[in-house]
Amino acid sequence: MSETERQPGTSPPGAGDLLQLLLDGQARTKAELVHLTGLARSTVSSRVDALLSSGLVVPAGEGASTGGRPPSRVAFHPTAGLVLAADLGASHATVAISDLSGRILAMTTSGLDIAAGPVAVLDAVIAEGESLLTHDGVPRSRLVGVGIGVPGPVEHSTGRPYNPPIMPGWDRFDVPGYVQRTFDVPVLVDNDVNVLALGEQATSFPDTTDLIFVKVATGIGAGIIAGGQLQRGAQGSAGDMGHVRVPYSVDSPHEPGEERDLEAMASGTAIAAALREQGIAADSSADVVELIRSGNVAAIEAARQAGRDVGEVLASVVNLLNPSIIVLGGSIARAGEHLLAGVREVVYRRSIPLATQHLAIVQTQTGERAAVVGAAIMVAREVLAPGNVDAYIARRV
Repeated sequence: MSETERQPGTSPPGAGDLLQLLLDGQARTKAELVHLTGLARSTVSSRVDALLSSGLVVPAGEGASTGGRPPSRVAFHPTAGLVLAADLGASHATVAISDLSGRILAMTTSGLDIAAGPVAVLDAVIAEGESLLTHDGVPRSRLVGVGIGVPGPVEHSTGRPYNPPIMPGWDRFDVPGYVQRTFDVPVLVDNDVNVLALGEQATSFPDTTDLIFVKVATGIGAGIIAGGQLQRGAQGSAGDMGHVRVPYSVDSPHEPGEERDLEAMASGTAIAAALREQGIAADSSADVVELIRSGNVAAIEAARQAGRDVGEVLASVVNLLNPSIIVLGGSIARAGEHLLAGVREVVYRRSIPLATQHLAIVQTQTGERAAVVGAAIMVAREVLAPGNVDAYIARRV
């Protein structure tokens, strides 16, 4: 929109809006930015100068000359700030340092019991984060935010876990406030499946605007990206597939009166219980994974049936949301393609043809790194939002 076309009373795009055009990593000249935005050359020049002064963009060589002196180009500077990202699971913690593009610069993973409570777990995460920063000699002033993914529901507006079933002592704990005692930067918290969806999209499917990430492990949940935006819902509980009841199907081995929540039928915990009923030693999701990888026929068939049960729920989701990609992750999905095969079997048969015409159902491409990458991207997007960039530049003047 040109400045003459802008509606009366509206402000011209600020430096933060201009930065959005450079976040794809492509270097551009001021003339190209004038063409893309319709702004006056003087306006673009002042915005670019402000971004250069802030360090968020840097000179990037010269563009092609059309006669005379070649024009200079500028590009986004992803290492202008750093993000501390953490992925907390039931029994592990992955802590990483990333730049503002989500590129992981350093990362560690260690065993950590989420049931130890928020103080013990967060203290360990903070200590690991400080160690990573100190090891690389990074000034703390370059840290612009902290992102944390947790294995339970989160009220995203406050960053507080909300009645998480496998996180005793975490209910409504002020995670951002606690972390900010050490790191005085924005702290964003979300459930693990949402950050998994963000990480998978950014890393493996950057051009996909409609994607659903389904995690099948000890529990089951989904991260929904629609129209390029992560959908959290009104209170942050969107994607809670695990508590959707599985509809009865004549093709299913389950009895008609056996309708239960998906998590009670298809999670790693549920599969382990079903195997124990057959006299097979399986106490946890980890045991199920080991049995599947060792070729145990009963475990493989149980994983395939779990995939069919997940597919029964996903078929309705596909009809409602029409995603172009469904990504299956979590320990059970990564144990082999048996769960994937069961999901495909049902979704392609039960969803409407138009919705599945170009639908791809795949295993995670990013694997265990997806969550920590997603946590970093969640923070980077917040920090680099136009209004926040403009406020940052204003504070520097």
